[in-house]
Amino acid sequence: MKRYQPGPYDNLPDVRDGLTRKERIVLWVLHQTQEERRGRNVPTAMLYGRVVEYIDMSVEELQRILARLAAPQENTRGKP
Repeated sequence: MKRYQPGPYDNLPDVRDGLTRKERIVLWVLHQTQEERRGRNVPTAMLYGRVVEYIDMSVEELQRILARLAAPQENTRGKP
């Protein structure tokens, strides 16, 4: 398995959806793991173990990413 090498633009959000490279990898690994578990919830420890197979990340950084992705997004169009 080829390990991801960090680049200079990894912390910049993508203009299409606002996700950083690390956030995209976390979501991809989460999706794969949920499919393997037939839709059941994925424990954070299991997710972390699988994410660090691809990128270097601390537990705290994974928790920040998960909190950001799970938080309700503000409506930027000014409508309730």
